[in-house]
Amino acid sequence: MPDDANRQKLILVTGPSGAGRSTAIRALEDADYEVIDNLPLSLLSRLLDGPPLETPLALGLDVRNRDFTVDRVIQTIDTLRQDNRVDLQVLFMDCAEDVLVRRYSETRRRHPLAGDATPHEAIRREHEMLVPIKARADVLVDTTDMTPHDARAEVQSWFITTGSKAMSITVQSFSYKRGIPLGSDLVFDCRFLRNPHWEPELRSKDGRDPEVADYVSHDDRFDGFFHSIIKMADFLLPGFVEEGKTHLTIAFGCTGGQHRSVALTEAVTKSLAEKGWAVSKRHREIERRAGKGA
Repeated sequence: MPDDANRQKLILVTGPSGAGRSTAIRALEDADYEVIDNLPLSLLSRLLDGPPLETPLALGLDVRNRDFTVDRVIQTIDTLRQDNRVDLQVLFMDCAEDVLVRRYSETRRRHPLAGDATPHEAIRREHEMLVPIKARADVLVDTTDMTPHDARAEVQSWFITTGSKAMSITVQSFSYKRGIPLGSDLVFDCRFLRNPHWEPELRSKDGRDPEVADYVSHDDRFDGFFHSIIKMADFLLPGFVEEGKTHLTIAFGCTGGQHRSVALTEAVTKSLAEKGWAVSKRHREIERRAGKGA
């Protein structure tokens, strides 16, 4: 297997129309990425044939792509993750629906899925359609409260880093019922901790809630588990940086992906951020439920 230094660095940039995908693409282009926007997915394999390019690649994908379908994008992501020649990261630019409606109203642009639908209906349809792709993202940038300048700076903070900690980290929670997230580097099972699901007053909440986090952390085994993970991270992460790894995913799983794994993800993300690492968090099952309810 080629080491990271000899693999083609590739960022797929996607997300709902109006959320900042073009801003992200321009930020990467200004940082000397070779950028191709709306490349037909059928041509991607030809682009990657041959030796790696000297410059990293950034590809913009959205519903305007000629052969864009959710299934095809997911298949492409899953195939690239298994390709030893490619160092893939998926950047998902997101934004709240009401803000997207306002942006389209201000610019008087027509949504690509509008057809006979209202802008709000088209935006909601696109949001719902992209949920499975969002669940596979390595980096999620929510531009709801960002100016274009802020969004550009956020993208650059993830992909244009310098110094000894030039590696981005994603910490995410998941449910074992839905399988381990593809692309995970380190996976930890939280199912040995006591489960808030069996407490009626906690069942409807998730691990971001202080009551749930407190319940999980008071398991006698929690402190030993948490501190062992942080100690291991302190040992491993500098080594990954020295080997040229640019992104690492740490995943915590439990039965439903709502309580224990979410609480651990929140705690570990906070600790790594305090140590100076560029770290983001994802809660796969919570995001999926939110997408279904949109």
